[in-house]
Order: sequence, then C-alpha cells, then structure tokens
Amino acid sequence: MTAALSGSPAAVETGAVTETSVVRKVAWRLMPLIMICYMFAFFDRINISFAKFQLQSDLGFSNVAYGLGASMFVVGYVIFEVPSNLMLYRVGARRWIARIMISWGIATALMIFIRSEWHFYALRFVIGAMEAGFAPGILYYLTLWFPASHRGRITSFMFVASAFSGIFGAPVAGLILGGLNGVGGLAGWQWLFLAGGLPCLVLGLLVLTRLDDRIADARWLSEPEKALLSSRIAHHNREIGDHSLLGAIRQPGFLMIALIYFLLQIGSYGLNFWGPDLIKTASGGQAASVGFLTAIPYICGAISMVVIGRLSDASGERPKFVAGLAITAALGFFGAGLFDKHIVPLMFALALLGAGIVASIPTFWTLPAKLVTGVGAAGGIALINTLGQFGGIVSPVMVGWVKDLTGSTTPALYGIGVLCLVAAGLALFAMPASLRRSDKAA
Repeated sequence: MTAALSGSPAAVETGAVTETSVVRKVAWRLMPLIMICYMFAFFDRINISFAKFQLQSDLGFSNVAYGLGASMFVVGYVIFEVPSNLMLYRVGARRWIARIMISWGIATALMIFIRSEWHFYALRFVIGAMEAGFAPGILYYLTLWFPASHRGRITSFMFVASAFSGIFGAPVAGLILGGLNGVGGLAGWQWLFLAGGLPCLVLGLLVLTRLDDRIADARWLSEPEKALLSSRIAHHNREIGDHSLLGAIRQPGFLMIALIYFLLQIGSYGLNFWGPDLIKTASGGQAASVGFLTAIPYICGAISMVVIGRLSDASGERPKFVAGLAITAALGFFGAGLFDKHIVPLMFALALLGAGIVASIPTFWTLPAKLVTGVGAAGGIALINTLGQFGGIVSPVMVGWVKDLTGSTTPALYGIGVLCLVAAGLALFAMPASLRRSDKAA
C-alpha cells in the first residue's frame, strides 16, 4: 500500500506535513480493516454457492427452491440499499457500518437453524436486508477521508479484497465443508455459515473502536494533518455543493453514470456466471482444474485494479480509463465467443476480459463523488449500486436464454461485448463537463 501511494501526483506541503504522507497515514489506519470487512462481505455472498450441494442433500431442497432462496438475498439488498445509506449519513458511518457487520453476521450464523424452504427464504432475505448499504456506505465513507486525486488507488484496494475472497474463499470453504462435516453434530454447510458470520461480530466491534466518522474526530492525526486533509477534500468539493437525494438524481450526468454502471455489471456478471462454464466446456477438465483456471481472470483483474488505479490517479481522467477498460472487456468477450472451443486462446481472452471488467468497477466508483457530496452522495451512491444489481439479474438470464435457444453462449458473449462498447462510448462522448474535468484540476 505504501508503494502504491508514494507516487502521488500532488505533494502539497504545510510545514513538514505533505498530502502524500497524510494520505498514507490515513490509508494504513483505515484500509486494512475496511479490506478485511469487504472480503467477508464478498465471502458472505458466495458462500451459499459453496454450500449448495451439502445443503440440498441434507434438507432435500429442489434446484428451484435453492435458486429462489439464493435470489432472496438480492431482493432484501435492493429494497433496503438506499434507506440504509441515508441512515448512515444521519447517524455516522462508524456506528452504521458496525451495525451492518454485526447484524448480518448474526443473520448469517442463524442459517445453521434452517430446516424448511421458508426458513431458507426468510433468512436469505434478512441477510440481504442487513448487509444492504455496506459497499456503497464504504465508498461514501472513503470520499470523506481521501482527496479526489488518491481515490482511484484507494478504491482499488477495497475491491482487491473481493478478488482475494474469490481466490482463497473456495479452498477454505472446501476444507470446512469436508473437514468439519459432522464435527460437534453440525454439517459442513452449517460450519461454513458460522465461519462466515461469527467473525463479522468481532469486525463490527473493531469498526466501532478503530474507525472515526470525520477527520475532525481522528485523535491519531495532528492538527496540521487534519487541516491539510480537510482543505484538500474541501477544495475538490468547492464546485459540487451539497445535494439531497432528489437533487443528486437531477444532477447532469447522474443517470448517465448509473446506466454505465448497469452495463458494466452486465459484463461483470457475465464473467462471474459463465466463465467457469466456458472453461469446463472448452477443457473438459475436472472441477479442481476448472477452479484453478477460473481464478486466472480474477488474478489479472486484481493486478489491473492496482495498476489502473495508480495511472488514473496520476492523470485524473477517470472517464477515459473507464472507457478503456470497457473496450478491453469487450475485446475479451469477443475473443471468448470466437475461441469458445479452444482452451488456450479462450484463457487469453478471459484474462483480457478479467483485466478489463474487474478493474472497471473500482475505476467507475471514482465518478459519483465528482457530482455530489453530503447526503446526495450517500443516497446517490447507494442508488447507483442498486441499479447496477439489476445488471446482475439481466446478464445471467440473457445468457441462459440465448444458450437454451441456440445451444451456444457465443451470441450472448458477442452481445455483452457490444454492451461494453456502448458503456465505453457513453463514458467518452456523453459525459457532462463536471465528470470530464480532471481531478488534478480540482
């Protein structure tokens, strides 16, 4: 993290205090805990897929019942996303993020008691409702602590945690499901939900003691450091102003970037849901080899996140980087469709796809803070994230429908590639001046 922050484009000095040194200090204070919390949040989303076979076998759930229960998480999440972030703005990020961590941890741990389909549906809905607002809440929180010229790298750090969760989550889940099955009278899937839920209680308490709501509350910063950091953030926000949620929606470009995020999420979920299927079809490999190969696009995405985060901070030209990554993802989708039966070129295409679409998400999240601050940022970020979740519904349904209709995923991959190009075009040519303005000019 130190190396990534040392190349800051701005080193504004106040006596012996520099912007670079203060940002580095804040990053080391906040980001390790935030990254661990986000890693558990992502693991909480994917652990239901690891538990699928054991849970269905033990409880006799059909595939329809499992699918409905899994999707109830999204329903609860979408309904409570915006209200949760508005409440975070009112009561303070420290208390509300801790509440989210503790409540979703308890709800996840309670999954060990499900015995019927209705228990499953209800608890999955509750978990989604309790977790709602976490990711956009963290994104909003970062805007309170980091100047615009550093947010590309900082946001990338947060999203790298999701890549680690995907890379290490599968083997850990496998060890729990196999090694602890039957221990203490609990099935492996019950231990898995305990492992995902109980640590969140501890993390929630750490959030209460480790994070501060505002720069002014940070006893670990000196007065000159607080003054410098506050002035840099205020300098960036001087032309934005504070907005209500409705005022944020009315801002030129707000709905445009929401549409771009929706399109990027279609691409992201296209990789998440269909990458393993493509690899298995092309390679004919067993589950273990497919799992290792599936990690390659995400490893490339994690590397791309860090590199692009630094480059975008250096230039401040955020829309251009979003567009470039969307074009890269489109080329990956086209390549995956063209070489869907040949494993070596397919893996190169998926690596390109991962480097583009995975890194496009944190790069995108530097844009909303260029439009709104205050309650408008808290609610607006949540609303954009909610709209993006619909991309996660459209993508798997669209690809599945095309595959059922044609017997191949190739046409759908081409279609998603075209949508990525549309997102790139919107980012390059349809952005208002407030979003095209370089952060370095702020």
